[in-house]
Amino acid sequence: MGVDDDLADRQWMQHALQLAARGEAEDEVPVGCVIVQDGRILGEGWNRPISSNDPTAHAEVVALRDAALRLGNYRLTGATLYVTLEPCLMCAGAMIHARIGRLVFGAPDPRRGAVNSTTHAFETQGLNHRVDIRGGVLEDECAGRLRAFFRARRA
Repeated sequence: MGVDDDLADRQWMQHALQLAARGEAEDEVPVGCVIVQDGRILGEGWNRPISSNDPTAHAEVVALRDAALRLGNYRLTGATLYVTLEPCLMCAGAMIHARIGRLVFGAPDPRRGAVNSTTHAFETQGLNHRVDIRGGVLEDECAGRLRAFFRARRA
């Protein structure tokens, strides 16, 4: 990975952090997601399961739906998905079905993360698609936002 790629990853993760703040403003767990291809935004999302009464409304799924609607195609072949927290198993599966080319995430999720933490979903035998992974981009900022959110909720 070159310097330009690292800079782009950091910039897009900053955008995902701004989306996480929108979720937090709606009293949702602050996770944000942006899907990008060729330097342009295809879709955006933030956690919305509480406000939408939809257990599948994780930031990644919301962004995947947004991108698919904008493109008129559920296949997002070659796109990069940036998300502030390591995806769960449901979201990893959705990325495989959408043919996301690359996943960049911020903070690991030791309890529910299905990319590196609890399992390696993208390495499951029999899958007909692989997703490249980069974790830990702006990890401190992403994890800090989540810690502050939960600390405030417990207070």
